[in-house]
Amino acid sequence: MKSDFQVSGTNATALFTLKLHRGDGMTLVAMNWKPGKMPPPDFVGFAIEYKEPDGDRFYALKNRLAFPGADGAVNPNRHSTRLSPIQKFRWVHFPRNAELPGKFVYRVTPVFMNAADELSYGESQEAAIELRRETYPGKLNLCFTRGFVSSQAFVDKYGADAVPKLLPAKADGGLNFVPTHPKAEEALAWMGFEARSAIIEVLDQAIADATAQVRVVAYDLSEPGVVSRLEKLGGRLKIIIDDDGAHGKAGSGENQAAKRLGATAGAAHVKRQHMGKLQHNKTIVVDGKVQAVVCGSTNYTWRGFFVQNNNAIVLRSRKAVKTFRVGFDAYWKNDDVRGFAATSSAQWNDLKVGGIKAQVGFSPRAKKNAALAAIGKDIAGTTSSLFFSLAFLYQTKGAIRSAVQKIKDDDAIFTYGISDRPVGGLDLQKPDGKVAVVSPAALKKNVPAPFKSEPTGGGGVRLHHKFVVIDFDQPDARVYMGSYNFSGAADTSNGENLLLIKDRRIAVSYVVEALRVFDHYHFRVVQEAAKKARKKLQLAKPPRKPGEKAWWEEDYANARKIRDRELFG
Repeated sequence: MKSDFQVSGTNATALFTLKLHRGDGMTLVAMNWKPGKMPPPDFVGFAIEYKEPDGDRFYALKNRLAFPGADGAVNPNRHSTRLSPIQKFRWVHFPRNAELPGKFVYRVTPVFMNAADELSYGESQEAAIELRRETYPGKLNLCFTRGFVSSQAFVDKYGADAVPKLLPAKADGGLNFVPTHPKAEEALAWMGFEARSAIIEVLDQAIADATAQVRVVAYDLSEPGVVSRLEKLGGRLKIIIDDDGAHGKAGSGENQAAKRLGATAGAAHVKRQHMGKLQHNKTIVVDGKVQAVVCGSTNYTWRGFFVQNNNAIVLRSRKAVKTFRVGFDAYWKNDDVRGFAATSSAQWNDLKVGGIKAQVGFSPRAKKNAALAAIGKDIAGTTSSLFFSLAFLYQTKGAIRSAVQKIKDDDAIFTYGISDRPVGGLDLQKPDGKVAVVSPAALKKNVPAPFKSEPTGGGGVRLHHKFVVIDFDQPDARVYMGSYNFSGAADTSNGENLLLIKDRRIAVSYVVEALRVFDHYHFRVVQEAAKKARKKLQLAKPPRKPGEKAWWEEDYANARKIRDRELFG
């Protein structure tokens, strides 16, 4: 069955296949040599170009890696992929104007190099895909923060020393911080990507709709753009703000926000809460002429919007609004675990969002209807692929870790995942089946040539996603996401929301996000290894001496890398 979110090239005479996968604000461009064939030894990568909807020209994607010159030096500048081809079988691309209506056309061309280092080109594949701003217009929009303060793109755009001019040093100072960077507005829009703009859009719609009642549950709350908009709602706002730990201490951003909102909404409309341990939700409900719900992993802070990898979903249906509002009311009436766990909100509830199969359940749940074991069982039943981005997996013993470990050990299932480590850094499940440690050192600014120094983005968690994607390429593709950390505490102690969405378009979009995040951190491992080995990062020329291998040979030798090519391309 054809889909508009996965589109293939149709040139039967080209040597390779091309498949485009729609992400939210991005495209996964995936290639594979045609079945039963292998690339020739002189194949040195793919040139990728794209054309905007109704555009009259192709633009080449750029690559910072280049071939070494005759003297061994590597040009540090970015080059067209027609000169510096991509030596990978897939690439995530951010079009400059991804929100444009219409189809983006991608053209991919194989590149070859002869003994004199001259490049030549084979037959191209082309395919066109519509990206558009909303995942399902008027029904559901999945959106992400960019999460790449430590990146070459950030340095190129805003400079390695830009962070102190864009972000407060501490969350407590967030409500009074004023950026001083000359490109602050542009930079923050770039860093916040679609998640921030979508959340702000919902709040602006709520302000404009005088009939709208707004209900908010916030774990972190110290970003002035959000708080100032909540103030404008006056008595139409009721809000629950976490008061656990640092959030309850004098001077915290949450205490500052509570005081300001108490003055505008009325003290009786502001509640502090921590359930068994945390009130960890990040939800906004707009109930009026505008019907909207915001949920996901994105906290309403500078780090949540501008530093961390986060996701948010905007739901637009009366049933979704009613379900989340009932959940809010249950929290408002019950500060204790036992009281909330007895409500209907602590069970799975259908959301009925325009034919999309979606459910939500709120925590804390009672032991009899806890969700964790069932999710572990679902993960263990994966048949094709598993993608996970779990911020606190290594603090989460039990069903999820056990199920993930079982799947990671199965070569027949493609697994790609990332999680924090108990001693700092990240654990990355690579496509070749090995686990790489992305150490704190690899996340710091010193990187080998030809790359520039990068900012660290400050201390604290960077990877803040909480999602699991099961069998994205199958008819029963499904995604678990929300504020829920897939832990016992998230299940039966904290205030949380967990969504289960059974939809391939949404599953594919999460997978594209997973790949761009995982590949970013995987490259940090490559950079650190090159630095330790005192090697330059450069493109590989064809093998010319005995024992040399082509850059692509491992992709045809390693079982998991073979699966990678086949799964996407």
